[in-house]
Amino acid sequence: MRKVVEMVDQIIQKVTSLATVLAGLFILATAVMVCYEVIARGLFDAPTEWSLEMSVYLVLASGFLGLAATYADDKHIRVDILTARLSERSNTCLNIFVGLVSLGMCLVFLVESWDMVLTSYQMNNTSPSTLRVPLFIPQLSLPVGFLLLLLQLVRKIMLDILDLSTKRPPASEIAAQRRDD
Repeated sequence: MRKVVEMVDQIIQKVTSLATVLAGLFILATAVMVCYEVIARGLFDAPTEWSLEMSVYLVLASGFLGLAATYADDKHIRVDILTARLSERSNTCLNIFVGLVSLGMCLVFLVESWDMVLTSYQMNNTSPSTLRVPLFIPQLSLPVGFLLLLLQLVRKIMLDILDLSTKRPPASEIAAQRRDD
């Protein structure tokens, strides 16, 4: 069982790392586009029509692609006023419960965002700008981001269950150790 969990953990982490690199490249591309827009507008009085729209799409996509990495690195917002007082075992049980609830919510977001993408594709929806970008393309970042987050939730739940059954260090400590390596 432990080998299977570790193998699934490695696969999910690699996919998440790839999405994180892509999100970073999107932010870099946004910075380049904004700099280009500033120079074109300020020095040459020739603003672009595409810069703002593409920047918005890329920033939103990077945010959704970064959800899983944020969760994997335990960098999400957390209120620990109650959990700081619980035992390690109780915290792990609570994390499993919260993970299962989050899994359900994430599944709803995944299904609904996929439905939105399919609807946009089927109806041939395009942006109202001169670019006429097919909206399903930037919308794809939602279901992809939620799928990656869903995989991370499954990964974390599996690790927490393994923590309970094998008395190994908590998954949060393992994640912190990986970041330090």
